[in-house]
Amino acid sequence: MTARLATASDIPEIVRVTNAAYRVEDFFIDGDRTNADEVAGKMAEPGSCFLVVDASVGDGMAASVAVDVRGDRAYFGMLAVSPDHQRTGLGRVLIDAIAAHARAAGCLALDIDVVNLREELPAFYTAMGFVETGTSPFFKRHAVKRPVHLILMSKSLI
Repeated sequence: MTARLATASDIPEIVRVTNAAYRVEDFFIDGDRTNADEVAGKMAEPGSCFLVVDASVGDGMAASVAVDVRGDRAYFGMLAVSPDHQRTGLGRVLIDAIAAHARAAGCLALDIDVVNLREELPAFYTAMGFVETGTSPFFKRHAVKRPVHLILMSKSLI
């Protein structure tokens, strides 16, 4: 499976996949992770895009991720794999596609932040070459049910 650049026609599927994948965070966040307006707005920002992987069987999308090129660094977020496609290697497919996209844009590093309450995420990204670089307050628009902060992680692309 390979990733491709998303288009505006992919917005409903990006929203569906992202919200389904992020249901795992319902224990500390109220509401959906994203909506069509947020995805469209992100797509319209200079240097921003979504990369997606289409489902190999049937219609629809299997995975998506938002990528922002910021000078010589790229940031990604909202990495989502549809629950029906989790544990099939699509996370690695997306990480590889993000890195290729960032390198093509001249980036030297790739950054992500993950919530501390998702204890499996730092290990997942560490296994893919990311290192923890610090912490930051949780500033997303979501209402939280528990105290939460972000773990900042980075990976060199050179």
